[in-house]
Amino acid sequence: MPPPNKARPRDGVRRLPPRVAGGVLAVVVLIVDQATKWWILNDVMQPPRVIDITPFFNLVLGWNRGVSFGLFGAGEAGTAWLLIAVALVISTVLFVWLLRTDRIIVGLGLGAIIGGALGNVTDRLRFGAVTDFLDFHLLGVHWPAFNVADAGITVGAAVLILHSLFQGAEHRTSNTVEREGNE
Repeated sequence: MPPPNKARPRDGVRRLPPRVAGGVLAVVVLIVDQATKWWILNDVMQPPRVIDITPFFNLVLGWNRGVSFGLFGAGEAGTAWLLIAVALVISTVLFVWLLRTDRIIVGLGLGAIIGGALGNVTDRLRFGAVTDFLDFHLLGVHWPAFNVADAGITVGAAVLILHSLFQGAEHRTSNTVEREGNE
């Protein structure tokens, strides 16, 4: 019997510990985010313009000085530094959670959020704003432009929420079975 803290091999393949999988995903999201922003800024948007890709998707160049949907983006001098500090504190808390989790899905969700947050922090440090370039629209209504980091944060948060919902249902079911067995 393997020690309780070791991952059990399946079909001769060892699973990555959740903290390693999440850490690798964080680095991948950060690298892909920064690489796509570099490409957009240095090649694609020279000069800046709207590039129609499909009837519902464009590439654009936008600068978000605030948070989601441009909130708190009035451009005051301290706003960028405050947002950097908040993102770093949240990333640190999520990193501690990542180190403590034993669930691979939680590790991946946390990794996606951490990588995205650090990608946007990198932009704020370099430019004072976050580079956005993905523009989805339908019937003339445009979703706010976003980037790979934002997608990582959104997908990671969705993974954590869905996991908590289904884990909660699983936990309630096992408690119900235990109580019925004791009656």
